[in-house]
Amino acid sequence: MVTSLLKAAVGTAVALGCMAAQADPITVTDIAGRQVTVDAPVERVILGEGRQIYLIGALEPESPFAHVVGWRHDFSEADPDNYAAYAAKFPELKDIPTFGGFKDGTFDVEQAAALQPDVVLMNLEAKAATEDAAYDDKLAQLGIPIVYVDFREKPLEHTIPSMRLMGRLLGDEQRAEAFIDFAEAQLARVTDTIAAADPERPKVFIDRAGGYSEDCCMSFGPGNFGKYVELAGGDNIADGIIPNTFGTLNPEQIIAANPDQVVVTGGNWDAYVPGGDWVGVGPGADLQKARAKLEKLTHRTAMTGITAVETGDVHAIWHQFYNSPYYFVAVQRLAKWFHPSLFADLDPEATLRTLHERFLPVDYEPGYWVSLQDE
Repeated sequence: MVTSLLKAAVGTAVALGCMAAQADPITVTDIAGRQVTVDAPVERVILGEGRQIYLIGALEPESPFAHVVGWRHDFSEADPDNYAAYAAKFPELKDIPTFGGFKDGTFDVEQAAALQPDVVLMNLEAKAATEDAAYDDKLAQLGIPIVYVDFREKPLEHTIPSMRLMGRLLGDEQRAEAFIDFAEAQLARVTDTIAAADPERPKVFIDRAGGYSEDCCMSFGPGNFGKYVELAGGDNIADGIIPNTFGTLNPEQIIAANPDQVVVTGGNWDAYVPGGDWVGVGPGADLQKARAKLEKLTHRTAMTGITAVETGDVHAIWHQFYNSPYYFVAVQRLAKWFHPSLFADLDPEATLRTLHERFLPVDYEPGYWVSLQDE
């Protein structure tokens, strides 16, 4: 039953709707394939994941939080360095109400309703949990539409349509297309070269969040970073073992595969595992410290005797490339590690710097990757 608070929220929503500036109903097809009618351009948005600000920031860099009335609290915990950069430039973000997640059942529908959103942007991976908890039905009772986007489950397939979808909702279509053109051109610098050269592919192990826990080893199947490896001219050793995007390899499988390259994804995870063995790469990272932690990970059982450790082809890269529209930068960096001669003229850091200068609200700071080969 809809509570009195929700009923009051409905009344307020109607009043606000009468006063809203020229917003017209449009019907969009979201990443879940659902047709959703939304009054656009939207003025009030709830972000079902805080890191959706990566996309909105590229669309509205001058005021990325202008339309955000609520968001999940993950951004400050999963990417505290970028959160700090955004907070320094846009301190108003600290006043935006935060809430728990849909997947863990801590989302508060009444709180969301009181914020009077025009739309709730949800990540595709939360769809099953959202429906199981009937959040979709409860929000529908209030006339609050959910639109699903995705830049994690299938980033290569879904990031661009998600960016285009959000551009349409916010009235930023031209900005969205400019970003898409840049992303596709930067990705093609790798994929066109790999297609033409058809180089021998090194065997690659992606160590997902290596050192985050004592267990070893999380990795990626054919999706996400697993797909990045393929595009960059590598052979993902987990493909065929891990059937879906995320999964785990045991040390024996890694040793038997004997990868030529190891890539650890890392970040600043003090909020989750204080003082952990994770490799702290990201904006402004202490790369000397990160390199030392990366070297420490090579002493795990799973790294015993493998070629990558013997040759020093062990690298770390920012974990959030798996969960942001910046995937093409990761593909460039992987390609340069896997095929240094083929990509001698490719500069992934220059690409990332240009991305910040042209599209993002915050200034570029180096620190997004490190390698045992770095001096």
